Amino acid sequence: MKISIITCSYNAADTIEKTVKSVLSQKGADIEYIIIDGLSDDGTADIIKKYSDKIYKFVSEKDGGIYNAMNKGLRLSGGEITGFLNADDVYFDESVISKVAKAFENEKTDSVYGNLTYVSEDNKIKRYWKSGGFNINNFKRGWMPPHPAFFLKRDVYERYGGFNENYKISADYELMVRLLYKNKISTFYLPELFVKMKTGGV
Repeated sequence: MKISIITCSYNAADTIEKTVKSVLSQKGADIEYIIIDGLSDDGTADIIKKYSDKIYKFVSEKDGGIYNAMNKGLRLSGGEITGFLNADDVYFDESVISKVAKAFENEKTDSVYGNLTYVSEDNKIKRYWKSGGFNINNFKRGWMPPHPAFFLKRDVYERYGGFNENYKISADYELMVRLLYKNKISTFYLPELFVKMKTGGV
């Protein structure tokens, strides 16, 4: 089972290498890694190019914002499963993607999600986001799975579309409402830490 991991970056020279290494260090998983850069001018592209032999596709050009970049990554991806890892985040350990793949295989589900922690610049845990088991009514209270810890079958995007770019900072939430609440795709909660997410950002 091939899993496409997409990272979108813009002027992330201080953090992008940790993110790239985090993806490339994953064990026991067939990963297609795609990086979409918004034409950074701080050396981000030079750092990424050091790993060009291990990156499936790298694009650096002007874009229309983070969700435009994510949609671009989706169009370039070919994996059966797709996940996003932001340019200042890292996976919790080297087994995350293999656990995700196993959950998809065992549960025969459209999507899988887990937990994450917010960490500070000095890598101290600031908040633990425990997603909890799926309850469709939680969307009425603003709940959503954490987007970096959410993995989705590619054919779901093909059926229902990608990110609505009219939502400049909340298209990930709209996507999950559209998929999980409106169209009722299947999902599975894996109660494990998937991602260390930096505080700040959009």
